[in-house]
Amino acid sequence: MGGSITDGEHLHGLVDMGSNGVRFSISDLSPPTTRILPTLYTSRAGISLYDAQYSPSGERVAIPEKIIKAVTNELEQFKRTCADFGVPAANVTVLATEATRTAINSGDFRQRIKDVTGWEVSMLAKEEEGRVGALGVATSLGVVRGLVMDLGGGSTQLTWLTTTPEGAIQMPARGAVSMPFGAAALTRRLGEAERAGGNARDVFADEVKTTIKNAYESLEVPAELHHLAKAEGGFALYLSGGGFRGWGFVLMSQHAVQPYPIPVINGLVVQRSDFLDTVGVQATLQEDMDNDDAIFRVSQRRASQVPAVAFLVRALSEALPQIKQVRFCQGGVREGFLFSRLIDDVRMQRPVTVATQPLAAPGASHYASLLAASLPASPSSFTDRQAGSEATFTPALLAALGNMLNYYSTHPKDIRAASALRSTTTGVLASAHGLAHEERAILALTLCERWGGASDLPPADLPFFRSMQALAGAWSAWWARYLGRVAALVGEVYPSGRGREVLALSARWGATGKGNNQIVLQARTKDGRVRELFGDELAQIGKAGKKKHWIGGKDGCGHRVEVA
Repeated sequence: MGGSITDGEHLHGLVDMGSNGVRFSISDLSPPTTRILPTLYTSRAGISLYDAQYSPSGERVAIPEKIIKAVTNELEQFKRTCADFGVPAANVTVLATEATRTAINSGDFRQRIKDVTGWEVSMLAKEEEGRVGALGVATSLGVVRGLVMDLGGGSTQLTWLTTTPEGAIQMPARGAVSMPFGAAALTRRLGEAERAGGNARDVFADEVKTTIKNAYESLEVPAELHHLAKAEGGFALYLSGGGFRGWGFVLMSQHAVQPYPIPVINGLVVQRSDFLDTVGVQATLQEDMDNDDAIFRVSQRRASQVPAVAFLVRALSEALPQIKQVRFCQGGVREGFLFSRLIDDVRMQRPVTVATQPLAAPGASHYASLLAASLPASPSSFTDRQAGSEATFTPALLAALGNMLNYYSTHPKDIRAASALRSTTTGVLASAHGLAHEERAILALTLCERWGGASDLPPADLPFFRSMQALAGAWSAWWARYLGRVAALVGEVYPSGRGREVLALSARWGATGKGNNQIVLQARTKDGRVRELFGDELAQIGKAGKKKHWIGGKDGCGHRVEVA
């Protein structure tokens, strides 16, 4: 997913001069992995252009000379890095947002950058900053339908966004509404309110709530999104930006699944009640600080901004309509800017499929079709308690499994299951952009099962395995067990990775002698010797249906399986 030298034509260097820091990246947009925006290089300079523009007394000042010098030094170093990677000069872009846009000496600052590096600074207008940020969110997940907020240092943007399977992206014509309530700005304003005393904090809270409410109303959210929210019990809220990511990592540390197995913030999902638990989040943070512990990925600066983010979260709960769940996204200005340059055919590709495509064997598409054929379509009478496979295995995820089915065959047998289990967190797919946490968990569990499952894991990996099962959910974990064992059969039939028409699979729902639902899987080979040659693999598929192999035991989640 990155780290290699590639054809310079597809390399793009980007500088994102934000309020809290200056970020540098080099991305490889060459096919076939263009959609997931592979990163070859990334770094960050902890230079706060927002803080630099306020004196100790709170007076607004010009960006100081020492800060300008620090920024130009970092840019010079990045220019050398771009040359080292072979990035064409025409493919380097410097973007600036709120802090640069509103600086007293913005013109002089940008001219100094031009004089030192030869690079023009592209200023993003308020609305454009929100539009680009929203596109960054669109890169973060396969499907986005809901409200989007990007919390920077100096400002925050609010908009709505929908993506379609055809790659189309819909959002307000104006892009987004920008509000002067970034994490750093809120921290400063709250400090001023505390010093003023009286009801100054309440007055400021009313100002924030009113501004957010007016911003939402001005966006004219389309009726289809309102209907979707009504049907699903509330809007989905997609969050990006450093301040929100810090909040997300604290929530991750409080998650019901512990230790939480996915270390990346992109794709984390929390429910409304957890997101709005400002007291609990701040208490967790304070407890860790008192014990000299650090929450994973929450820096001292982010920790200092948590009270301000809590203040904003409370305002959101009162100003926005009902929010059902919150999804945290890694995508921001860098991802949004690059995504805006992609054609619709590329945008419509599903990240999980794109990420695994370079690893695919020639027979990958045939394997995916076999896996799909082994999943019976659930009757409309099915309840959640009888959950079918459709909610677990999307066509994109089945394609990804087909791509990865034989990938670990070259590994020593002792580590195949463990390597597959870690594939989406610290392994070959760890850096793939755009995968939801559920996808990472289900893909990893299925691939692990393809290579033997828990029985082939070393003891050190078993707690991680159980955490991944808990994150996926009991039904998804069982379907991963079943399909992983089907994948083991497919792998035995096609050890070379080629896709000759040898095996045929089909599945339907049947009934046990007691009238309970069961999966009836039929496996056939051209020579009719499927049981003689692959009896062990077929037996393992059948055992997945034994109650003792259900997730949670005989009263847990699973289906009987008959292999015909």
